[in-house]
Amino acid sequence: MTTEAGPGDDVHDVLDVDLDAFTSRAKEEAEFLIDELRSGTFDNHQSMVGFEYEFYAVADGRWSEESRAGEYALMRVPRRLLELVGFEKELGLHNAEMSTSPQPLSNHGLRAQLSEIRARLAAANDCTGVEGMRLVSDGIWTVPPAGETAHEYLTDSVEVDGITIAVNMSDVARYHAMANMETDGSKRIRLAAPGVSLPADTVMPESLITSIQPHYQTARASALPSCFRYALRIAGPLLALGVNSPFFPPALYDAEWTGERVLADGAHGNRIHVFESVLNERTAEEKVRFPRDIHSVAEAVERIADDETLVPVPDLGGQGRFDDAFAAFRSKHGTYWRWVRPVFEGASRSSAHSRIEFRPIASQPTVRDSVAFQAAFAGLMEALPRYDHPAIDQPWEVARENFYDAVADGIDADLEWITVDGGRTRDTERLYDDLFDHAAAGLVAAGCTETEAESWLAPLRWRVENRVTPASWKRDRVRTRLADGEPFADAVHDMQREYIELQERTLIDGGFSEW
Repeated sequence: MTTEAGPGDDVHDVLDVDLDAFTSRAKEEAEFLIDELRSGTFDNHQSMVGFEYEFYAVADGRWSEESRAGEYALMRVPRRLLELVGFEKELGLHNAEMSTSPQPLSNHGLRAQLSEIRARLAAANDCTGVEGMRLVSDGIWTVPPAGETAHEYLTDSVEVDGITIAVNMSDVARYHAMANMETDGSKRIRLAAPGVSLPADTVMPESLITSIQPHYQTARASALPSCFRYALRIAGPLLALGVNSPFFPPALYDAEWTGERVLADGAHGNRIHVFESVLNERTAEEKVRFPRDIHSVAEAVERIADDETLVPVPDLGGQGRFDDAFAAFRSKHGTYWRWVRPVFEGASRSSAHSRIEFRPIASQPTVRDSVAFQAAFAGLMEALPRYDHPAIDQPWEVARENFYDAVADGIDADLEWITVDGGRTRDTERLYDDLFDHAAAGLVAAGCTETEAESWLAPLRWRVENRVTPASWKRDRVRTRLADGEPFADAVHDMQREYIELQERTLIDGGFSEW
């Protein structure tokens, strides 16, 4: 097996960068950015929404020998195919990522987001079908490539001129550089989650997981700190509805972890554990974490500038763009891994904007369910500051505890919320009634009718009413198979195949509630 066009030289270039000089430049650029923010350069006339959507590819049993060899086994996506369908590279060779065009927050804007995702995904699956593969929207894969174990696929690496190269990783230099930046004299990496401990030479184990990332672009940059603090308070409740990674490839579990123990003690949202454990091993600080509150735009900028530098960029030559003035800062932002993070971007002054990226949610069973999270997040960002909702007074420690309780238990987590009347509640129905009522109010304020607003949120209300998430659906299927006498590995793989078969019929035009 060989790698794609070798990134070794590019990795050497990254490792040769003067880290102190790069960091100093990023901090100088932060001052420029703060001045521009204060002068109104990053203000816009309305709120906007955007979306990032990650997938992995599996064999559909047609055409190629590799596809026929494995029923819904993981497959590598040819890079030429990604370019053909307009998707982007992600960490693993099996990954593909789509980014939508930003749209105004309105019913028309949300419909445009939904239509763009559907159109591009349908076209992509038409193209990948020729290769005997299909793109899957899911939080974590569990069926390894045909003829390989999950351990082999995730840990296979080679040494090229003193550089460790992951065989199954995309040829993006910064991904490989992460494995070769020494921290405290070590290059250690370990995936750690309930029941799983996987050592590796590279960050490739992070490619187990895929996500959706709703973006909310504030009309005025000065609104970002308040929106950010609200986003931290809703992170736990939204994550509890979006968990979709309860199982790893079965062979990765520690020997003493039986299927019954995985069901009893395993997490509903292992994606959080994977991302945190793998990437935090590469840094002295915990770069992947639930962030602290932000109280000013300047503070948001300074946090990014002061964040530990992991992968400096060697060539910051300008291209005549506005954001050339903060190129090092933008590079640092690329490894500013927080579950909610602020972003300041703009290739030109006219396109300069500030936004919040909401990063906790795994990829979902259907496009309609995915966009429901985008609508809910955007609606809440519109409404909660507008109505001065008292949830902003929830102690940060409680918001963080809610987040990790949702990781562990999903919809069954014991979450605490402050309702619109200022009362504290742990009642699930009261929490989500308050949350969705405000999300709907925010969408109405943005131009939706009440009927349209409720339609966007309906997939999430259904999950609350029925106490079902993608993770609980998977756990129920595995539990039933174990009760019928199936071995744990077979139960997980059969569940995964059922998930993909149901998704094939509902991904573009259906909904998770049909399952």
